[in-house]
Amino acid sequence: MLASLMVACNTKENNGASDNVIGKKPVEVKDGRLSAEILHLLGQVSDIKVSPDGKTVLYGVSYADIALNKRNRELYTASIDGAEKKQITSSPKSETGAQWIKNGEKIAFLYDGQLWEMNPDGYGRTQISNYEKGIEGFKFSPDGKKLLFISSVQSFKKSSEIYPDLDKASGRVINDLMYKHWDEWVQTIPHPFIADYNGKTLSNIVDIMDGEPFESPLKPSGGIEQMDWSPDSKTVAYTSRKKTGKDYARSTNSDIYLYNIETKETKNITEGMNGYDMNPKFSPDGKYIAWQSMERDGYESDLNRLFAMNLETGEKSYITNNFDYNVDEFCWNKKSDGFYFVACVRGTTQLFAKTVSTNENDASENDTSLIKTLTNGDHDYASVALGDNCLVGLRHSMSCPNEVYKVDFDGTQTNISHENDDILAQITMGRVEERWIETTTKEKMLTWIVYPPHFDSSKKYPTILYCQGGPQNTVSQFWSTRWNLQLMAAHDYIIVAPNRHGVPGFGQAWNEQISGDYGGQNMKDYLVAIDELSKEPYVDETRLGCTGASYGGFSVYWLAGNHNKRFKAFWSHAGIMNLEAQYLETEEMWFVDWDLGGSYWDKSNKTAQNSYANSPHLFVDKWDTPIAVSHGELDYRILASQGMMAFNAAQLRGIPSRMLIYPDENHWITQPQNGILFQREFFRWFDEWLK
Repeated sequence: MLASLMVACNTKENNGASDNVIGKKPVEVKDGRLSAEILHLLGQVSDIKVSPDGKTVLYGVSYADIALNKRNRELYTASIDGAEKKQITSSPKSETGAQWIKNGEKIAFLYDGQLWEMNPDGYGRTQISNYEKGIEGFKFSPDGKKLLFISSVQSFKKSSEIYPDLDKASGRVINDLMYKHWDEWVQTIPHPFIADYNGKTLSNIVDIMDGEPFESPLKPSGGIEQMDWSPDSKTVAYTSRKKTGKDYARSTNSDIYLYNIETKETKNITEGMNGYDMNPKFSPDGKYIAWQSMERDGYESDLNRLFAMNLETGEKSYITNNFDYNVDEFCWNKKSDGFYFVACVRGTTQLFAKTVSTNENDASENDTSLIKTLTNGDHDYASVALGDNCLVGLRHSMSCPNEVYKVDFDGTQTNISHENDDILAQITMGRVEERWIETTTKEKMLTWIVYPPHFDSSKKYPTILYCQGGPQNTVSQFWSTRWNLQLMAAHDYIIVAPNRHGVPGFGQAWNEQISGDYGGQNMKDYLVAIDELSKEPYVDETRLGCTGASYGGFSVYWLAGNHNKRFKAFWSHAGIMNLEAQYLETEEMWFVDWDLGGSYWDKSNKTAQNSYANSPHLFVDKWDTPIAVSHGELDYRILASQGMMAFNAAQLRGIPSRMLIYPDENHWITQPQNGILFQREFFRWFDEWLK
């Protein structure tokens, strides 16, 4: 059956339609409340590409089949005014990386690891590549004659290659660091390749980093956005951190390289810039190149700045100087004299514009007075692209997953995808309140309060403190299939979500405060927030819970030993229990070197010693509250042994405890049934102790 489906899918005349696919299905919400099951059945919109004429948007939607425990991604187009929307694929496997080619006459995409093209209506599917090692991302040259693509090359010598007579040996011989990363043992690394394209097939494939033991794009999440073509199709810009082993594990110093197609020469244009330099984009006129840049090596959460360089003179400009917020995404304007970008400012992520002035009588080109806020509201934008006399971006909030929005330059925002309108119309979401709470430092802290649907202020509600991970991640208007605050509220909990010290979006000083101060000011912030809400008559201070993941999981473990009986139940996911063990167990050493201040054996390092003195395992003797632990065994950032230590400690001390362990999940929970299992256990636990 599957073979016949594949034949139907791969014919040039068929648009991939098949009845045996995971796609959008009618969903009935019986009680008008968000549930874990409904959460996973909402379509997940991503990856916007605007047609060359700016009038049509191409994007993907991922759907889940809970029974099959799988997801599948289909492609859609929508007119820029939202008047027309069309699903253009319906296939057994996901279409990814889709983009417009041949001046909008065709759409190229990846299917089962190979490159395909089709008509904009979804018909005429034709396979372009048959590359043995597979293609992971791609970008056609502006003249359409070449293809830049990503594929993996071997980086690790197998034991059978060292000892050919031991062809069945499974052991890995390790000689240096970074032998594992996030959720994989590192055996391959991505490289950029260039191939000739004659309109139908690929030929003359060349690895432009052949023989180099370095990755491009950067693992674990870098893609084709870390590479770009010059408008004349003669140069490729790519991102790479040209380090290996211990040097790689301790450094965030990536650079932007220019590769000349004709001479095959490579030039580093950010040499001497010591932090992350990533995501290059040539200006439309080809005179400039821009990229995102962090200043300091080893600090992955440094201020993400926007830089540009004059390609003729080599002069660099700090475009967002004096703008004390991260530039998360950006694109050039059509005139090549300015940018549109995404930035989180004071708790929400909006679209901004920056024009680079060439008039000597104007303010300096680096003056923030030339930065214009284009959008406002309780929502986040996740991307920005140019449309026909407008911008297009993905927008979400705590009450709505991603949708494609058209943004006019006067600030008007129009939903043009409407992917989840039918389901959301059946759900009553809780009210989201913005509250500013004074910290012990006399500063104001944004805290989001999410109330249950049909909230009744005359009643008392159990309340959960949400602790953010990162640690440098803003609690913005985010939407998540795991830490969904509206889902928690739908179970009749009030949710308190503080933007404690150590998150971006409130100035770099606020963001940096947490480094070297784990267990310090940010914990005071959490306690201030929950104490302030406990004063409200509708909060039952005898039924308070606390939860979080990653650094939020660390926060839960720390608070478990330092909460002075405020809380009645805890849940920690993927949290750090023992900081000394974490220093030697994690893979990206730059993170613990910067955030903890260094190694625990350096007794002369006061910052590091303060960090390790706040390790949660040192306060287990004070644990007195039921605690649940969840973790994935494929998590190589924070090993599952950290969660097991916490669970074992609670068990040995006779504290009510439970552990949910996943042998096949990493730092996140990605599979639909595992996600639903998490939510069921999460609410079973808190209902038991708070209700």
